[in-house]
Amino acid sequence: MPHPNAPLTETGRLRLARCVVDDRWPLRRAAERFQVSPTTAWRWADRYRRFGEAGMRDRSSRPHTSPRRLPTRTERRIIKVRVLKRWGPARIAYLLGLNPSTVHRVLTRYRLARLTHLDRATGAVIRRYERAKPGELVHVDVKKLGNIPDGGGHKILGRAKGTRNSTASAPIANNRNTKRSKRGYAYLHTALDDHSRAAYTEILADETKETATAFMARALDHFTSIGIGIERILTDNGPCYKSHLWRDLLQDNHIKHKRTRPYRPQTNGKVERFHRTLADEWAYARPYRSERERRDAFPAWLHWYNHHRGHTALGGNPPATRVPNLTGQYS
Repeated sequence: MPHPNAPLTETGRLRLARCVVDDRWPLRRAAERFQVSPTTAWRWADRYRRFGEAGMRDRSSRPHTSPRRLPTRTERRIIKVRVLKRWGPARIAYLLGLNPSTVHRVLTRYRLARLTHLDRATGAVIRRYERAKPGELVHVDVKKLGNIPDGGGHKILGRAKGTRNSTASAPIANNRNTKRSKRGYAYLHTALDDHSRAAYTEILADETKETATAFMARALDHFTSIGIGIERILTDNGPCYKSHLWRDLLQDNHIKHKRTRPYRPQTNGKVERFHRTLADEWAYARPYRSERERRDAFPAWLHWYNHHRGHTALGGNPPATRVPNLTGQYS
């Protein structure tokens, strides 16, 4: 395809070349007639003499030879390290004494999958999936966050005074006699719909079977209120999800329970990714002066996530676009 600003199309090149070769026009006259340089007129005329009409087509700008290209043996070493160790370009380059950009070009040329698309344990390409309708599968998990002491943590007070679990008025962190009051943890229980990515999250005090089951009961009521009937729930192998209390709740609501394989958190990756987004954009997005201040900011963030934040898996649209009845929740 010719450049949009090119003065000659393939037809124009052919006319120019025929004027010079067949009609024996002088180069300068032909160049002036077709508004190109004499050098350009000579090039197309020469191609016409050698290749005929086929020579008027665009050619690849790739050089015939690449004397500075890496030897095949070095490329094979790069691929071998990538496959066996699953390292990125920087670590491979350090090991083999190469430039990271060179390693990256080799990996791209051989179309090796990105590390984020591979299973960490086996190296197999992760199979992406998405359920066809809301409620067909809901991912459930718990995210644990350390509570922020009153007065702020190290992001407010600095490392010397704001170390983890220390009070705002602690003298100095490196004093071994300093008594630290443990602030404990916040447990974020989340139920996330696979199809729409709509999330329901509560900040609770623990992750016991009673707490997890009570949360799930409220989550079921929430999803029912927005028109989503849950058919299947996917969790990890946490004790709270193996209890009879949890089992009875799902059986009473005719919901199938699926659990991930041990040590395979990527199976429940959608809710894991949501918790990472939650941590980046809410929990650690700005320095909070207390745990209460952070928790007070959470409902507004969750509303923004469900209604306004564009999701890459949804074509840049928020989850609310896939759940019409979600409008008005968390307002």
